[in-house]
Amino acid sequence: MSQDNQTTKVSDFVLLGLTQNPKWNFILFLIFLSVYVTTWLGNLTIIFTVIFVHQLHTSMYFLLASLAATDISDSTVTALRMLEGLLSNHNTISYECCITQIFFFHFTAGASDGLLVLMAVDRYIAIIRPLEYPLIMNHHVCIGLVSGMLLGGFVHSIVQIGILAQLPFCGPNVLDNFFCDVPQVLKLACTDTYVIELLMVSNSGVLLIIIFPALLVSYSVILIKIRTHVAEGKNKALTTCTTQIMVLSLNFGPAIFMYNRPFKVFPGDKFVAVMYTLITPLLNPMIFTLRNTEMKNAIRKLKVEVQSSIVFFREKQFHYRRTGKK
Repeated sequence: MSQDNQTTKVSDFVLLGLTQNPKWNFILFLIFLSVYVTTWLGNLTIIFTVIFVHQLHTSMYFLLASLAATDISDSTVTALRMLEGLLSNHNTISYECCITQIFFFHFTAGASDGLLVLMAVDRYIAIIRPLEYPLIMNHHVCIGLVSGMLLGGFVHSIVQIGILAQLPFCGPNVLDNFFCDVPQVLKLACTDTYVIELLMVSNSGVLLIIIFPALLVSYSVILIKIRTHVAEGKNKALTTCTTQIMVLSLNFGPAIFMYNRPFKVFPGDKFVAVMYTLITPLLNPMIFTLRNTEMKNAIRKLKVEVQSSIVFFREKQFHYRRTGKK
C-alpha cells in the first residue's frame, strides 16, 4: 500500500443496503416502514399501560416497560437510516455518524440484554422466595438495577468505540450492510485486525455465550420449581416464564450468531441482522401481550378509560358551545 493511501482518512462509508435491485427498494421501504411503526405502537402501548394501570406497578412490569423503551431505541438507531437508504440513491454515511450509530446500537442492545437478565432474576426470586420478593424487588431496587444495566450497556459500547476510533481507515469504504456495525467496519481498517477481533469477540460474543445458557438453566430450575411446588397461580407463572424464554431466544440467538465468531461475511448475515434489529423489537411486545392475560386485561381497561375520557371531553365541549359556560 502506498504512503498516500495510508495517510488518506476515509470521510464516509457506502452502505450497500439490503438489495442492489432498485425495483425492490420501494416494496422493502413499505414493508419495513410498517414494521417500524408497529414496533413503536406495540412498545408504546406496553409503556403507557404499565404507567397508567396501577395493578401493573410491580417490578416485573417495570422491567417489561424498560425493555419496551430499549426496543424502541434499538429499532430507531437502525431503521431510520435503512428507510432513508431505501428511498435514496445517495446511500452514504459519514465516518462520525457511522461511529455514533455503532455506539447507540450497542448501548441500547447491551442494556436490552441486561434487562432480560434482570427479568430472569426477578422471576427466580418471585418463584423461589415468594414471601421475601416484595422486599427484595422493591421500587428503589428496580430503578437501581435498570440504571446499572444502562451503565453496563454504555461501558460495553464505549469500549468498542474506543478500540474502533484508534484504527486507521484509508479505503475501501464499502459496507455490505444496511447500517454500521462492528464486524463490517472493522474489516475495512488499514491494519491487521486479528487481535482486535479477538477483543471484540470477547467483549460481545463470549459474554453472550455464557449468559444465554446460564439464563436457560435458571429458567429450567424455575419451571421445575413451578411444576413441583407451586399451586396458586401456577398457570400464570408458567406462561410468564415460557414467554420470557421465547424472548430470550429471539434476542440472544441472532446476536450469538453475529458476534461469537470471526468477523467474516456469511450469506445469511443480512437476514440475521434484520431479525435482531427490526423483527425482534416488533415481536417482543406481541409475545408479551398475546401470552399475558394480565397485560391484555390492563390494555382493555386503559382503552375503556381513554374512550370514556374522550366522550367526557366531547360532551363538555358540546355543553360549552350550547351554553357558553365552562
